[in-house]
Amino acid sequence: MENNKNRFAYTLPYIIVAVFILSMMFRSPLASQTVKLGYSEFQTVLKNEQVQSAQVTVDYNTITVTGIYNDSDGAAHNFSTVIPNTETASEELMQSLQKLKGVEVKDANTSNIFLEVLGSILPLAIFLVFGFYMINRMGGAAGGNQKAFDFSKSKARLETEIKTRFTDVAGCDEEKEEMSELIEYLRMPRKFAKMGARIPKGVLLVGPPGTGKTLLAKAVAGEANVPFYSISGSDFVEMFVGVGASRVRDMFKQAKQTAPCMIFIDEIDAVGRQRGAGLGGGNDEREQTLNQLLVELDGMSDNSGILVIAATNRPDVLDPALLRPGRFDRQITVSLPDVKGREAILRVHARNKKVADDVDLQALAKRTPGFSGADLENVLNEAAILSVRENKEVITTNQIDEAIDRVMMGPAKKSREYDEKTKKLVAYHEAGHAIVGLNQPDGVIVQKVTIIPRGQAGGYNLLTPRKERILNSKKELLQTITGYMGGRCAEEIFFDDITTGASDDIKQATRIAKDMVTAYGMSELGPIQYDNGSSSVFLGRDYNSPSNVSSQIAYDIDIEVRKIVDFCHDEASRIIKEHRDDLVKIAEALIANETLTAEEIDQVLNGELVIRDGSLVPAKEPEKPAETVEETAPEVPEESEKEAAPAEPKQTGRGTGHRSRKPVQEEEEKVIDLNDPNE
Repeated sequence: MENNKNRFAYTLPYIIVAVFILSMMFRSPLASQTVKLGYSEFQTVLKNEQVQSAQVTVDYNTITVTGIYNDSDGAAHNFSTVIPNTETASEELMQSLQKLKGVEVKDANTSNIFLEVLGSILPLAIFLVFGFYMINRMGGAAGGNQKAFDFSKSKARLETEIKTRFTDVAGCDEEKEEMSELIEYLRMPRKFAKMGARIPKGVLLVGPPGTGKTLLAKAVAGEANVPFYSISGSDFVEMFVGVGASRVRDMFKQAKQTAPCMIFIDEIDAVGRQRGAGLGGGNDEREQTLNQLLVELDGMSDNSGILVIAATNRPDVLDPALLRPGRFDRQITVSLPDVKGREAILRVHARNKKVADDVDLQALAKRTPGFSGADLENVLNEAAILSVRENKEVITTNQIDEAIDRVMMGPAKKSREYDEKTKKLVAYHEAGHAIVGLNQPDGVIVQKVTIIPRGQAGGYNLLTPRKERILNSKKELLQTITGYMGGRCAEEIFFDDITTGASDDIKQATRIAKDMVTAYGMSELGPIQYDNGSSSVFLGRDYNSPSNVSSQIAYDIDIEVRKIVDFCHDEASRIIKEHRDDLVKIAEALIANETLTAEEIDQVLNGELVIRDGSLVPAKEPEKPAETVEETAPEVPEESEKEAAPAEPKQTGRGTGHRSRKPVQEEEEKVIDLNDPNE
């Protein structure tokens, strides 16, 4: 019924326009060219038999004659004439018209008063209907919709038929256990009342984006089977002051009528940021909304039976009054999943996808540290799209590998082709990262190295930690910075030049080093946290917040950061110089194959894969390669840097082939020239 009413309201203006057009169409086209004849002129036209048709309308006082007549030239004209209504005139007129041949006389003596009244009222009625329609569309009270008063009503949506269950949520078992208690209370409140327990009034879900906070709230609603209201924090705030507070009142008013029930507020930081801070002052719309929310959560009125669940990824900007017990009693942190959680999440999202039997989800979970649940779902979705694009019947490991690269770095830019010099430089850069990662005591696992450009990067290394850690030691952070320095050091050692390719590496290394000094107390400045003054005013921070960093301390911080970065840079250079032969093998294999997996890197370093005719192929076992190795093997430890060139054909004979001999000789000479000034 509601849809039919709306459809009629939308078509009403078109109906009015159509009626007006039809009335104009039925109007005589010659009405505007009507000739008014006097009585004597009309008598002359009648005598000359020039009238073709005529219609007589008899009124109380007058007789109106309209019709068509021909003039002396034979042209037809509309005419009208008015004659006083007397017996003599009426009889003479009718007799004269009846004498004419071919003239049809219509006596309209009995005029319809109803039609005359309707004709005078119809335009006014059309105007009133059109005005009523326009007022109704503008939200006025004339239509009965009261839209102007609904503006301050709550936008909370009553969710029904939620199909999400706890079985659809993986990787957060502890969080589900906490939320299960809330569901049990909503189902059996007397069980808790007997023990004198009070259910939490509010639960705040905190965690990074994509960890499943909203999904967990949906699962609670699906399991609880109680009225569930959902709203976003931004739905409260409007341009007009007082609307947000009114919507909060209306939302809790509706919830009281359906208690016990649940209210889910997504992104509560939109209205829950600290009061009295920032540039907005203390009397703005957002703060009034927050004040009303605080009162409704724990104020004079009793809102028992209403459970409020809120989600945010910025708990640091929330007002302290919002987080106190009695309002949000529990804060549940939904963290990034560990390796077991990632495997469980992958199995949940793989249920409705055709995944090949040989795909190892456990190995895939180990290769994706730091991925959130949303990232993992996106990986499998991208893999499914790639499988459809390649006309595959199932999702294979190759599609999943490509999907991981797409999620991390973006799609491969195959149209961007390197010249030989740039390709070699990128290969040595990425090989520098890989060789440093492979030769540190607590180093990472090099899962993949590629020189195929993705996003803004010319290539990248997929590095995963040997063990997932909750805390990072100073030694581990230094090794991480050393790994970032591997690409820049490889450029310096092998090309005696540097490029812009290490800009992001330098940025990340500087960030970690600065955090070590200012936040973690891992420098000679001691365990003191120094404010860097980068807090944003618009996120609830005071505009004039004092800084505890003097100019002298700022200078000392810069010195300590430089010490850390320089130390890691020297360490990366030492590792590359000690394992330069392995780096050359990896770099030349990258030039030939563009992408190397962890297994292929091991095979290249062990001599199981070699380069022949510009391709990476399995090593053969004829006697000649073995003899070459035996002849050149003694030369590596005995020769100096200039004499090390013959030794590398021995290694590259198995690893990189003859192509790497000449570049390696030149690069070794550059190493000597580069290091002499530093020493």
